[in-house]
Amino acid sequence: MDYNKIARAAIESTYDAKCDIIERQPVTENHITKNNQEVTVQEKKDCRVSFENIESNNETNTESKKSQKIKLFIAPEINIKPGSKIVVTGRGRTTTYKNSGEAAVYDTHQEIILELWKGWA
Repeated sequence: MDYNKIARAAIESTYDAKCDIIERQPVTENHITKNNQEVTVQEKKDCRVSFENIESNNETNTESKKSQKIKLFIAPEINIKPGSKIVVTGRGRTTTYKNSGEAAVYDTHQEIILELWKGWA
């Protein structure tokens, strides 16, 4: 029995959204390389976005600071470069994010920390 296949199927059964992966790449037209342009490198890939509320306390300040950790779950074979734009459609809305770093890749899935999209750096 292949436990990785069973575990992967269980994780993928929770996917409730689709995403497009967009990178900035130099584009060549008529033998002329133009400035970086948005290029969609993956389309309509099954995924899931999870949200974790984080509360941190500062030792010198009695107020707690609240933030949110946003994480994308997606198939492990999909290559998503750090800094890519990720447009997620699911749960009745479309939201644009930025991949904030290297993915944690497992046999069954990968997890990528996301930030809300604010534009290309």
